[in-house]
Amino acid sequence: MYGSLAVLGVLCLPVLLMPYRWNIALARWWTGLVLGAFEKLIGVRTVIKGEENLPDGSYFVAMKHQAMWETLKVNHLFDNPAIILKQELMWIPIFGWWAAKLRMISVDRGAHAKALRKMLNEAKRECQAGRKIVIFPQGTRTPPGTKNPYKPGVAAIYKTLNVPVVPAAVTSGLCWPKKGYGYTPGTITVEFLPPIPPGLPRKEFMAELESRIETATDRLVAEAGAS
Repeated sequence: MYGSLAVLGVLCLPVLLMPYRWNIALARWWTGLVLGAFEKLIGVRTVIKGEENLPDGSYFVAMKHQAMWETLKVNHLFDNPAIILKQELMWIPIFGWWAAKLRMISVDRGAHAKALRKMLNEAKRECQAGRKIVIFPQGTRTPPGTKNPYKPGVAAIYKTLNVPVVPAAVTSGLCWPKKGYGYTPGTITVEFLPPIPPGLPRKEFMAELESRIETATDRLVAEAGAS
Protein backbone atom coordinates (compact mmCIF):
# COMPACT_ATOMS: atom_id res chain seq x y z
CA MET A 1 0.00 0.00 0.00
CA TYR A 2 2.61 2.54 1.07
CA GLY A 3 5.05 1.52 -1.64
CA SER A 4 2.50 1.83 -4.42
CA LEU A 5 1.31 5.16 -3.02
CA ALA A 6 4.84 6.55 -3.06
CA VAL A 7 5.71 5.29 -6.55
CA LEU A 8 2.39 5.90 -8.28
CA GLY A 9 1.84 9.14 -6.40
CA VAL A 10 5.03 10.57 -7.86
CA LEU A 11 4.62 9.10 -11.34
CA CYS A 12 1.04 10.35 -11.56
CA LEU A 13 1.65 13.87 -10.25
CA PRO A 14 0.73 15.37 -13.65
CA VAL A 15 -2.78 13.99 -13.14
CA LEU A 16 -3.23 16.57 -10.36
CA LEU A 17 -3.39 19.14 -13.15
CA MET A 18 -5.99 17.15 -15.06
CA PRO A 19 -9.80 17.38 -14.72
CA TYR A 20 -11.29 16.38 -11.38
CA ARG A 21 -12.86 13.17 -12.71
CA TRP A 22 -9.44 11.90 -13.78
CA ASN A 23 -8.27 12.16 -10.18
CA ILE A 24 -11.37 10.37 -8.94
CA ALA A 25 -10.73 7.53 -11.39
CA LEU A 26 -7.08 7.28 -10.34
CA ALA A 27 -7.97 7.16 -6.64
CA ARG A 28 -10.54 4.46 -7.29
CA TRP A 29 -8.03 2.46 -9.33
CA TRP A 30 -5.32 2.71 -6.64
CA THR A 31 -7.63 1.76 -3.77
CA GLY A 32 -8.94 -1.14 -5.85
CA LEU A 33 -5.36 -2.28 -6.48
CA VAL A 34 -4.52 -2.28 -2.77
CA LEU A 35 -7.77 -3.99 -1.74
CA GLY A 36 -7.39 -6.60 -4.47
CA ALA A 37 -3.85 -7.41 -3.36
CA PHE A 38 -5.00 -7.62 0.26
CA GLU A 39 -7.82 -10.02 -0.60
CA LYS A 40 -5.65 -12.26 -2.80
CA LEU A 41 -2.49 -12.32 -0.68
CA ILE A 42 -4.13 -12.63 2.73
CA GLY A 43 -7.23 -14.61 1.74
CA VAL A 44 -10.01 -12.18 2.60
CA ARG A 45 -13.52 -11.90 1.18
CA THR A 46 -16.00 -9.05 1.62
CA VAL A 47 -19.72 -9.25 2.37
CA ILE A 48 -21.97 -6.17 2.07
CA LYS A 49 -25.28 -6.23 3.92
CA GLY A 50 -28.15 -3.81 4.33
CA GLU A 51 -27.87 -1.93 1.03
CA GLU A 52 -31.67 -1.70 1.07
CA ASN A 53 -31.25 0.69 4.02
CA LEU A 54 -29.51 3.30 1.85
CA PRO A 55 -32.20 5.92 1.22
CA ASP A 56 -32.82 7.82 -1.98
CA GLY A 57 -31.60 11.40 -2.05
CA SER A 58 -29.19 13.06 0.36
CA TYR A 59 -27.80 11.32 3.44
CA PHE A 60 -24.47 10.86 5.15
CA VAL A 61 -22.78 7.77 6.56
CA ALA A 62 -21.38 7.26 10.05
CA MET A 63 -19.15 4.21 9.87
CA LYS A 64 -17.39 2.14 12.49
CA HIS A 65 -13.62 2.52 12.10
CA GLN A 66 -11.53 -0.55 12.90
CA ALA A 67 -8.80 -0.54 10.26
CA MET A 68 -7.30 1.22 7.27
CA TRP A 69 -9.47 -1.05 5.13
CA GLU A 70 -12.68 0.99 5.27
CA THR A 71 -10.92 4.25 4.34
CA LEU A 72 -10.04 2.50 1.07
CA LYS A 73 -13.26 0.54 0.65
CA VAL A 74 -15.62 3.54 0.82
CA ASN A 75 -14.33 4.55 -2.62
CA HIS A 76 -16.03 1.39 -3.93
CA LEU A 77 -19.14 1.55 -1.77
CA PHE A 78 -20.04 5.05 -3.00
CA ASP A 79 -19.36 7.13 -6.06
CA ASN A 80 -16.83 9.82 -5.16
CA PRO A 81 -17.44 10.04 -1.39
CA ALA A 82 -16.18 12.96 0.69
CA ILE A 83 -14.40 11.42 3.67
CA ILE A 84 -13.84 13.41 6.85
CA LEU A 85 -10.17 12.98 7.79
CA LYS A 86 -8.06 14.23 10.66
CA GLN A 87 -6.11 17.28 9.60
CA GLU A 88 -2.72 15.65 10.17
CA LEU A 89 -3.32 13.32 7.22
CA MET A 90 -3.54 16.29 4.89
CA TRP A 91 0.03 17.23 5.80
CA ILE A 92 1.48 13.93 4.53
CA PRO A 93 3.37 14.44 1.24
CA ILE A 94 1.68 12.84 -1.78
CA PHE A 95 -1.28 11.45 0.19
CA GLY A 96 -2.27 14.89 1.41
CA TRP A 97 -1.97 16.39 -2.08
CA TRP A 98 -4.36 13.83 -3.52
CA ALA A 99 -6.75 14.16 -0.58
CA ALA A 100 -6.90 17.92 -1.11
CA LYS A 101 -7.44 17.50 -4.86
CA LEU A 102 -10.30 15.07 -4.18
CA ARG A 103 -11.86 17.62 -1.80
CA MET A 104 -11.71 15.41 1.27
CA ILE A 105 -12.78 17.25 4.41
CA SER A 106 -10.17 17.81 7.10
CA VAL A 107 -11.01 18.31 10.76
CA ASP A 108 -8.79 19.69 13.48
CA ARG A 109 -9.44 17.35 16.39
CA GLY A 110 -8.37 20.06 18.81
CA ALA A 111 -10.94 22.17 16.99
CA HIS A 112 -11.65 25.71 17.90
CA ALA A 113 -14.95 27.18 16.77
CA LYS A 114 -13.46 28.59 13.55
CA ALA A 115 -11.99 25.21 12.52
CA LEU A 116 -15.27 23.45 13.32
CA ARG A 117 -17.25 25.94 11.21
CA LYS A 118 -14.85 25.38 8.32
CA MET A 119 -15.37 21.62 8.48
CA LEU A 120 -19.15 22.00 8.66
CA ASN A 121 -19.24 24.45 5.75
CA GLU A 122 -17.19 22.05 3.61
CA ALA A 123 -19.42 19.11 4.54
CA LYS A 124 -22.53 21.11 3.65
CA ARG A 125 -21.03 22.22 0.32
CA GLU A 126 -20.08 18.67 -0.71
CA CYS A 127 -23.43 17.26 0.41
CA GLN A 128 -25.27 19.87 -1.66
CA ALA A 129 -23.05 18.90 -4.60
CA GLY A 130 -24.48 15.39 -4.38
CA ARG A 131 -21.53 13.65 -2.71
CA LYS A 132 -21.96 11.20 0.14
CA ILE A 133 -20.24 12.39 3.32
CA VAL A 134 -18.53 9.60 5.28
CA ILE A 135 -17.46 10.17 8.88
CA PHE A 136 -15.86 7.80 11.37
CA PRO A 137 -17.59 9.05 14.53
CA GLN A 138 -15.04 7.68 16.98
CA GLY A 139 -12.32 9.62 15.17
CA THR A 140 -9.76 6.83 15.37
CA ARG A 141 -9.39 3.14 14.60
CA THR A 142 -10.97 1.03 17.33
CA PRO A 143 -10.13 -2.69 17.13
CA PRO A 144 -12.76 -5.30 18.05
CA GLY A 145 -13.15 -5.66 21.78
CA THR A 146 -12.02 -2.13 22.60
CA LYS A 147 -14.00 1.05 23.19
CA ASN A 148 -13.56 4.68 22.20
CA PRO A 149 -16.02 7.49 22.79
CA TYR A 150 -18.06 8.94 19.94
CA LYS A 151 -16.89 12.45 19.11
CA PRO A 152 -19.29 15.44 19.11
CA GLY A 153 -18.34 16.35 15.53
CA VAL A 154 -20.80 13.78 14.15
CA ALA A 155 -23.65 15.51 16.02
CA ALA A 156 -22.59 18.87 14.59
CA ILE A 157 -22.66 17.43 11.06
CA TYR A 158 -26.03 15.79 11.73
CA LYS A 159 -27.52 19.12 12.78
CA THR A 160 -25.87 21.11 9.96
CA LEU A 161 -26.74 18.79 7.08
CA ASN A 162 -30.26 18.05 8.32
CA VAL A 163 -30.42 14.81 6.31
CA PRO A 164 -30.73 11.16 7.40
CA VAL A 165 -27.61 9.44 8.68
CA VAL A 166 -26.93 5.80 7.85
CA PRO A 167 -24.97 4.00 10.59
CA ALA A 168 -22.58 1.33 9.29
CA ALA A 169 -20.93 -1.51 11.17
CA VAL A 170 -17.73 -3.20 9.96
CA THR A 171 -15.52 -6.10 11.07
CA SER A 172 -12.33 -5.11 9.25
CA GLY A 173 -10.29 -5.25 12.46
CA LEU A 174 -10.61 -9.04 12.47
CA CYS A 175 -8.42 -9.23 9.36
CA TRP A 176 -6.47 -5.96 9.21
CA PRO A 177 -4.80 -4.95 12.50
CA LYS A 178 -4.55 -1.36 13.70
CA LYS A 179 -0.80 -1.77 14.04
CA GLY A 180 1.77 -4.27 12.85
CA TYR A 181 1.51 -6.99 10.24
CA GLY A 182 -0.82 -9.51 11.87
CA TYR A 183 -3.12 -9.79 8.85
CA THR A 184 -5.58 -12.66 9.15
CA PRO A 185 -7.58 -14.55 6.48
CA GLY A 186 -11.34 -14.37 6.84
CA THR A 187 -14.42 -12.38 5.93
CA ILE A 188 -14.92 -8.65 6.39
CA THR A 189 -18.56 -7.63 6.67
CA VAL A 190 -19.99 -4.17 6.12
CA GLU A 191 -23.59 -3.73 7.25
CA PHE A 192 -25.61 -0.60 6.55
CA LEU A 193 -28.22 -0.10 9.26
CA PRO A 194 -31.62 1.63 9.04
CA PRO A 195 -31.15 5.39 8.73
CA ILE A 196 -31.67 7.78 11.62
CA PRO A 197 -33.97 10.60 10.51
CA PRO A 198 -32.90 14.23 10.92
CA GLY A 199 -34.15 16.43 13.74
CA LEU A 200 -33.44 14.40 16.86
CA PRO A 201 -32.07 16.21 19.94
CA ARG A 202 -28.29 15.93 20.19
CA LYS A 203 -28.14 13.56 23.19
CA GLU A 204 -30.82 11.30 21.78
CA PHE A 205 -29.09 11.18 18.40
CA MET A 206 -25.67 10.35 19.87
CA ALA A 207 -27.10 7.59 22.05
CA GLU A 208 -29.06 6.09 19.15
CA LEU A 209 -26.09 6.22 16.76
CA GLU A 210 -23.68 4.60 19.21
CA SER A 211 -26.19 1.94 20.22
CA ARG A 212 -26.94 0.92 16.63
CA ILE A 213 -23.32 0.80 15.47
CA GLU A 214 -21.90 -0.92 18.55
CA THR A 215 -24.72 -3.47 18.82
CA ALA A 216 -24.43 -4.41 15.15
CA THR A 217 -20.63 -4.54 15.28
CA ASP A 218 -20.64 -6.81 18.34
CA ARG A 219 -23.16 -9.07 16.62
CA LEU A 220 -21.11 -9.32 13.41
CA VAL A 221 -17.92 -10.02 15.35
CA ALA A 222 -19.68 -12.73 17.36
CA GLU A 223 -21.04 -14.26 14.14
CA ALA A 224 -17.48 -14.38 12.84
CA GLY A 225 -16.53 -16.47 15.87
CA ALA A 226 -14.35 -13.81 17.42
CA SER A 227 -16.50 -12.79 20.36
